[in-house]
Amino acid sequence: MSEDNAWRFDTQVIHACQRPEEWQTGTLPPIYQTASHKFGTAEQLSEVFAGREAGYIYLRLRNPTNDVLERKIAALEGGVGAVVTSSGMAAVTDTVMAIAGAGEEIVAGNSLFMSTYILFTSVLPRFGITAKLVETTDPARYEEAITDKTRLIFVETIGNPKMDVPDIAELAAIAHRHSLPLVVDNTLASPYLFRPVEHGADVVIHSLTKFLNGHGSAVGGVIVDGGSFAWPLEKYPHFELSSAKRPDAPFLDKVWREIHINFGTTLAPFHSFLTVIGLDTLALRMERHMSNAQKLAEYLADHDKVRWVNYPGLPTSPWHEVAGRQFAGNGYGALLTFGLANEQACFKFIDNVKLAYHLANLGDSKTLVIHPYSSQYVSFTEEKRAELSIPAEMVRVSVGIEHPDDIIADFAQALEAA
Repeated sequence: MSEDNAWRFDTQVIHACQRPEEWQTGTLPPIYQTASHKFGTAEQLSEVFAGREAGYIYLRLRNPTNDVLERKIAALEGGVGAVVTSSGMAAVTDTVMAIAGAGEEIVAGNSLFMSTYILFTSVLPRFGITAKLVETTDPARYEEAITDKTRLIFVETIGNPKMDVPDIAELAAIAHRHSLPLVVDNTLASPYLFRPVEHGADVVIHSLTKFLNGHGSAVGGVIVDGGSFAWPLEKYPHFELSSAKRPDAPFLDKVWREIHINFGTTLAPFHSFLTVIGLDTLALRMERHMSNAQKLAEYLADHDKVRWVNYPGLPTSPWHEVAGRQFAGNGYGALLTFGLANEQACFKFIDNVKLAYHLANLGDSKTLVIHPYSSQYVSFTEEKRAELSIPAEMVRVSVGIEHPDDIIADFAQALEAA
């Protein structure tokens, strides 16, 4: 792996963890679409179950195709290892359940993906876990919310759809002052734009469905262990066994051994295979995604029918400075939101786009549009939608990799009808 890590990202994303000599000289890993694996002797199966010998037993535990994807993403994020899961939400759930338990708390930025918000505010409390939500970009609020019951800090690199950008290094410093891990959902940035571990994060999560896959063909998630957090037993006594078994990566062992395989959050091997294919073009796609997003944001900002545009790449964004510093000038992501006169104008715009697709996803190579207020957040109260910055006049855009002039032309003709 040392050779893999010496390459620049654009090379690493293609060549890291390639093992043609192990794949009958193939340049892509085989799809091991099997529920279980045959053993020659009872002694051998016993050794693998005991962990004294490497091997594959059952798909819910480990799978060779999934292993390739895990190694590749761990290398891209600079982690010591990874576990792929059946969805991004499975990755979030597995992570929290591995760390926190009944009577304990988590502190999270309040700019959260819709399903993460519901998990934290409605589902986890039924298991005795309390989530304290604070203003995402205000570090002081995190520190104020921490108590002796707090077990982790959670934040998204770029908020969806608020588009706010917290200072990850500052939040990592706060977390570590209190002997807490910082968990970062890096879905919207991808490791091409930002690697949270290098800024102090301890656990990194992705929805593989988005930019890492890139072509909307598979659903999945991943949890990456940064490998640097100590997991003090006075605060995390349930980590004792994992710390003994995997002193280099106790969290990885904990989330895999106790939560992932017993909750059954396994990723289908075929979905891993499709994601491995998608990763080859991640660097090129992200360059184009972000270049197109910048051009579209600037166009919309000057359009007389557009009331406002929210994109970290615009100097008018409250998070422009921290995003530019944190992302080292490499870009500002591929998601943006903009406001029209009202909900009806948004509907007319969406009904008239011809190039862009209207659907509930992001990170696809195609440009995607949605009206969050009336779709993903339709069951939320007016108060909650306001709290989460989901106004009725907002359209969310996941900017694709088409020619920028064609995207802008499509938006121009649709705005005429709005």
